[in-house]
Amino acid sequence: MTAAFVPQIALYRTWLAEQRGLTFASYEDMRQWSVRDLHGFWRSIWDYYDLQSPTPFAAVITERKMPGAVWFPGAQVNYARQVFRHVDAADAAGLPAIVSCGEDGRLCETSWPELRRKAAALALHLKEKGIKPGDRIAAYLPNIPETIIAFLASASIGAIWSVCAPDMAAPAVIDRFKQIEPKVLIACDAVTYAGRRHDRKDVLAELRRSLPTVEHVILHSEAAAPDALLSDIVATTGAAIDAFEPAWLPFDHPLWIVYSSGTTGLPKPIVHGHGGIVIVVLALLGLHNDLGCSYHENSFGERYHWYSSTGWIMWNSQVGGLLSGTTCCIFDGSPGGTKDKPDWTTLWRFVAQSKATFFGAGAAFFANCAKAEVDLAAVDLSRLRCLGSTGSPLSADTQAWFNNRFAALSKTNGSKAQADIWWANISGGTDFAGAFIGGNRELPQAPGAMQCRLLGAAVEAFSEQGRAVIDEVGELVCTEPMPSMPLYFWNDKGDARYRASYFETYPDNFDGSGRGPVWRHGDWLKVAPDGSCIIYGRSDATINRHGLRMGTSELYSAIEALPEVLDSLVVDLEYLGRDSYMPLFVVLREGTPFDDAMRAKINKAIEAGLSRRFLPNEIFAVAEIPRTLSGKKQELPIKKLLLGQAVEKVINKEAMANPACLDWYLAFARDYLARTA
Repeated sequence: MTAAFVPQIALYRTWLAEQRGLTFASYEDMRQWSVRDLHGFWRSIWDYYDLQSPTPFAAVITERKMPGAVWFPGAQVNYARQVFRHVDAADAAGLPAIVSCGEDGRLCETSWPELRRKAAALALHLKEKGIKPGDRIAAYLPNIPETIIAFLASASIGAIWSVCAPDMAAPAVIDRFKQIEPKVLIACDAVTYAGRRHDRKDVLAELRRSLPTVEHVILHSEAAAPDALLSDIVATTGAAIDAFEPAWLPFDHPLWIVYSSGTTGLPKPIVHGHGGIVIVVLALLGLHNDLGCSYHENSFGERYHWYSSTGWIMWNSQVGGLLSGTTCCIFDGSPGGTKDKPDWTTLWRFVAQSKATFFGAGAAFFANCAKAEVDLAAVDLSRLRCLGSTGSPLSADTQAWFNNRFAALSKTNGSKAQADIWWANISGGTDFAGAFIGGNRELPQAPGAMQCRLLGAAVEAFSEQGRAVIDEVGELVCTEPMPSMPLYFWNDKGDARYRASYFETYPDNFDGSGRGPVWRHGDWLKVAPDGSCIIYGRSDATINRHGLRMGTSELYSAIEALPEVLDSLVVDLEYLGRDSYMPLFVVLREGTPFDDAMRAKINKAIEAGLSRRFLPNEIFAVAEIPRTLSGKKQELPIKKLLLGQAVEKVINKEAMANPACLDWYLAFARDYLARTA
């Protein structure tokens, strides 16, 4: 397959003209319609993708407000039903549902009928164990087909799915799962990463001890075990399995719980609904990522790979390819080889082996490949027509490096698509399991910029006065609801934490216009006059490392558990196109030497409590952590100082409990800015 097929967004535009009588002079005109006429736009997505319900819906949206919008009341859907609609046609075309590979390089295929049968077998097993709609199923699993099967089984019976990656340490997993009180735990007892086999039996034992609500444990293991083995369950066959169908559920029935961390408190358990996720993911992956159905003539043989662990929302996006009948290619393991033998061609070999047509990854991956000068000509990438990036801003230099390499490849492999390879660079979030900004195969592209704001996404860059600005850096906001915005946070009485997370900065009638609250996402955004966009990193104090977001409070919990550490502060300086640089400042107990051993101990605590992904670039011993009069750590002001902003603009000394300590940070900021100039 080459990029000669008709872009998905062009097919949709033609459908709008033929079925709705709607024509537009430009993409931006079409986007403006999509955010002004929410009823018309989202109904068109329902009809275009032929979504089905045994009962009619009373309206597309009942109240145009955030939070609290109710979408498609009366409709019934099921994520798994939408996936399994494709089984017969895709299998008849000889196409697999999943192509998977681990670090051993062995490629495995899961057929569409096999995917349905195994999910049905597990779904019936769960029902036999008394699992009902609304019960939570927690998974501690890597990026393997069994994880997708378990998710689809959960969705099939209306249970609520939640997964954490096995590279996460027990405390971080417990902080997430304990909040949702799961009845079932599906877990692995070992995982391979970067050439090493990592035993997870101790973590599994700790999860059992810390999750008293778990009534049933299913183990993914190569060894015999007292628990039910996942491999045995999904191998079951029979008439009941063959006849099984996923349950019809209300449009807003909870599908999964994902976690996004703020700067204070436990990770936020975010609940998304079946219908909202299905309709938004179809529009995102289809119209903007230009992913087609693998068995349709226009996009025959499409294969979608986005490298991710199960701990990142891009795992959910990867699985979403199945909703449109697209073959999903998944890789479990390190993208860069081992510590002793770095190998940034690992994923490129998988892309070649799996015959992927679309390859996405975190921006940091592409930057590492460019730095390593990977030889793309060493493998057969001739089927690859598109690259995707997210997680952090992709630099113009990195994108240009790949553009030049693929242009050279196209001369030898004959790929027209690679002569000017298209990037589907997106920016969105775990918070709504979608994207605000992304690609459009018909629009021009410039390295370092994303092409457009997405259809249905009323995104603006707000000035400090709460006004939309063009060609200026501002706060990324969304002024209209979207179907995949959270239903609620788990155990969040009165939606207090949900509102505080997104709607306190721009509350009801904040600008005197009478409109409701506006969603503040926490990113710096610049919208160019031509509609293209640049994201400049986080506008709050959340850590964003290698595309994974973590609240600073979780890192503090890990560090400050050490008896030697009295206090700490961390900032992530990913901003305005800079690479992520994360310094950690610690106050040590008197008499504690600040040496290599102490640094190693702090890093080990972070690795054990969170993950190696969140190790700081440098650690500094300080006398005090700057705090407000109410005791809050002043993360954001220190971050702004290190970004070169004037102290009088970012810190009110009168509101500080210890203003004298600022002198050290000011000197450090001057030195850091001089070093990085």
